[in-house]
Amino acid sequence: GGKRPMHTIIPAMLAENGRVTMPFGVMGGGYQPAGHARLVSNMVDFGMDVQAAIDAPRAFADPTGLKLERGHAPGVAQALADLGHEVIVPREPLGGAQAIRIHDSGVLEGGSDARKDGCALGY
Repeated sequence: GGKRPMHTIIPAMLAENGRVTMPFGVMGGGYQPAGHARLVSNMVDFGMDVQAAIDAPRAFADPTGLKLERGHAPGVAQALADLGHEVIVPREPLGGAQAIRIHDSGVLEGGSDARKDGCALGY
């Protein structure tokens, strides 16, 4: 038997119209696949820029309940509880993310999660 990895790394690339438009990654164990989907959805479905998509409050369902970060609109936690969810507001953030958006013009737009210790720099 082999050992389980201490952590997982799940890098991703968003492709639109046949070209890569954003390499990105999300940290956070079991949250990673949901975090990837949420980041892309925030940008594609809700029109957020890279940093806003990363900064948006997160939610994640696991066997202990529905984890809901602080920052959601007032009443969201109660509405979810009223639907029968066991809502948990975690002390620690749900994951972290970094991304580089490649615009059609060639401009690179970086985003980094304030929940972690990274930063986006350019020159």
